[in-house]
Amino acid sequence: MSLRRKFTLRNALIALHDLMTVVAALFVSCYFRFEVPAFAARLPLIIEVLPYFLAISAVVFYVFHLTTAKWRFFSLLDALNIVKASTLLALVILVFDYVAIAPEFYGAFFLGKKTIILYWLLQVFLLAAARFTYRYFRYRRTLVHVKANDAAPALVVGRAADAEILFRSVESGAVKQLRPVGLLSPSPADIGQTIRGVSVLGGVDDLDEVLADVAERQGPIKRIIMTPSAFEPDAQPETVLARGRKLGLKVSRLPSLGEGGEIPRLTPVAVEDLLLRPSRTIDYERLEGLIRNKSIVVTGGGGSIGSEICKRVVTFGASRLLIVENSEPALYAIVEELAATGRAVVEGRIADIRDRERLMRLMNEFKPDIVFHAAALKHVPILERDWGEGVKTNIFGSVNVADAALASGAESMVMISTDKAIEPVSMLGLTKRFAEMYCQALDRELAVRTVGKVPMRLISVRFGNVLASNGSVVPKFKAQIEAGGPVTVTHPDMVRYFMTIREACDLVITAASHAAMPERHDVSVYVLNMGQPVKIVDLAERMISLSGLQPHSDIEIVFTGMRPGERMNEILFASEEPTIEIGLPGILAAKPNEPPIDTIREWVAVLKEAVASDNKPAIRSILKDAVPEFGLHSAQASTLAPDMPR
Repeated sequence: MSLRRKFTLRNALIALHDLMTVVAALFVSCYFRFEVPAFAARLPLIIEVLPYFLAISAVVFYVFHLTTAKWRFFSLLDALNIVKASTLLALVILVFDYVAIAPEFYGAFFLGKKTIILYWLLQVFLLAAARFTYRYFRYRRTLVHVKANDAAPALVVGRAADAEILFRSVESGAVKQLRPVGLLSPSPADIGQTIRGVSVLGGVDDLDEVLADVAERQGPIKRIIMTPSAFEPDAQPETVLARGRKLGLKVSRLPSLGEGGEIPRLTPVAVEDLLLRPSRTIDYERLEGLIRNKSIVVTGGGGSIGSEICKRVVTFGASRLLIVENSEPALYAIVEELAATGRAVVEGRIADIRDRERLMRLMNEFKPDIVFHAAALKHVPILERDWGEGVKTNIFGSVNVADAALASGAESMVMISTDKAIEPVSMLGLTKRFAEMYCQALDRELAVRTVGKVPMRLISVRFGNVLASNGSVVPKFKAQIEAGGPVTVTHPDMVRYFMTIREACDLVITAASHAAMPERHDVSVYVLNMGQPVKIVDLAERMISLSGLQPHSDIEIVFTGMRPGERMNEILFASEEPTIEIGLPGILAAKPNEPPIDTIREWVAVLKEAVASDNKPAIRSILKDAVPEFGLHSAQASTLAPDMPR
């Protein structure tokens, strides 16, 4: 993508206007400085040198972005550029007057310092006045829409810096049908101040009082807008959301600037926005550096994780994206959504990762730079029953993706794994652990085999439960609360790690950026340090409270007992996996710990034959040899079905 500024007809008109101000400022300053005879005497030389001065002015205005800056968004930075440009032109006149002309032809100053100072003042004024007037005109036009009957009066919650971004968006028309009437800030320093004409009416504790006061003076508030700083603990986000919902107000959030997209868009506040610790700070420039202008393949791109990865790589500047998905409705939905952005060439293909030949053809035709492997069967209870299907998809399918990525010349492949793969007690964990081992072994084999050149990297990224993903506990609890309860929890002491879909996907890409570094690191498993795990029953109680109800009173919580394949606590690294810091905040890595690739390939070959013939003893033996720790820590081991490969 070219970094040159494109010059349009609009830019030409702006340049013409600015050059006219140069002429006006120069002639007016001379006219007011000198008597008529003196001005007339200087006029011929001024006219003679004027074309050269205009040429210099045109270059100066372009260098300082005056020609290309939109007047509608005239800002302090633009005003500073006007001052800089005018100062440079005044210095040009000064040199011209004091060095080139006056001493040689006149023996005295041709214009003099008073004339040059007057020119500088007029030049700054004339350049800024038109821009300021135009912006004010557009601002008044926007205010007409802001104050229209369909503009909902809104109370904004958050610090002044965040709120100012929202107010600018309202003024520019980027955010429509909204009329901010006040701001509640968690910062005491903001209280009593005014931001772009909107008063800070108090702190978050004053919510009820402010709502009543505004309703009495201006009419009832219809919306509450929560900025990113409104989700900090001292801003009491749960109180704001619960109170807003109880009063029947629409509660929306303003995404942070790092969440992608050029235009701020208000979105509904989801319960999961309030359930977690603060998200890790992500280096978005690092992610953009990895993805920009690359060709990307995402398997399982229609799922909750896969679709978010697709959105993120498009946001970070991928040039081409191939989405591989075996669900036609899911594929259609994500392709249509991404095609509407117009940011990348997006192609969707129906394919099953079990189909090795089709996957090989698709990858070879597309020639990806990076492959994100998100396709999987992941629901623990279902895989405990139909474990053979988990072997076919999560093991054989992952092997197919890794081999196809290698054959197509990809730079790297990233497999989405799970914390359940560590010392697994479920078929989901077992199959994911086996897939991890294959990728680790192939990564090590390539490093040894391709000495002297950069080999393809294969890494796995583990994370815990993802809020609001398909089949996760949060949508289930939401539905149960909306139905009036009860909310079902398996065990009062069960705990899990949680993260948002956005954070999980940014972790995946961050890990890929580390693996793609020129110096090869002897790590191939990455995991986010997710802080303290969350008790599931506490999660249920908070969700009930955030819905404006009382847990154990309005909504009952029922404990149903642990299911096959579950354990009480999740872990992120196996005891024999040495962890290391990799210099990325919040991300840890583990050194490889796997059998040789030839051994794993032999297991895969025998496993395929056993699955094809439904030879359960052979399958049980292979899986036990590959992952000997499987099932050793399961609290449910004695209750598993007899045909399970234990």
